[in-house]
Amino acid sequence: MSKPTPVQPGQDAVVEHDAVESIVHLMPLVLPVVGGVLMLLLASIAVFMA
Repeated sequence: MSKPTPVQPGQDAVVEHDAVESIVHLMPLVLPVVGGVLMLLLASIAVFMA
């Protein structure tokens, strides 16, 4: 593990921006929508090939 840089008492702490944590709250909306689009795509391919 890395050692975090100690913060001086008079300075504000720098908050690291994590890309994963910024989109995790969208997963309950994104996953069903993407799943539905994928199922429609696969069904249309199956109908087209039949």
